Amino acid sequence: MDREQSLLQLGQKMSAATASSDWKALAAINTLMASSLPAMAAQGPWTPAERAALATLRQLHLQALQHTRNTSHELGKHLSDMQANKEGWLAYALTNETAATGTPA
Repeated sequence: MDREQSLLQLGQKMSAATASSDWKALAAINTLMASSLPAMAAQGPWTPAERAALATLRQLHLQALQHTRNTSHELGKHLSDMQANKEGWLAYALTNETAATGTPA
């Protein structure tokens, strides 16, 4: 497979993994890029089409990074909110357990 096709294929995989928040696939693609891009560069000068595909891949990589950061931030906020409301959740659970068993608290 030529370099342009390889770059385009990496971009398609990255785009799909980003859209589906497939963290394992994104990690695998990132590892693959880290090993394959230097090997591709060692093959000689990039053609204009290859440079365009490389620029597209770079943009998709930046989008994946931003998506990962946003999701991580949202998850951190959710966990923080859960921690802040821990006592309320425990009281709610105890109330529901008491109601289900019919025993007074």
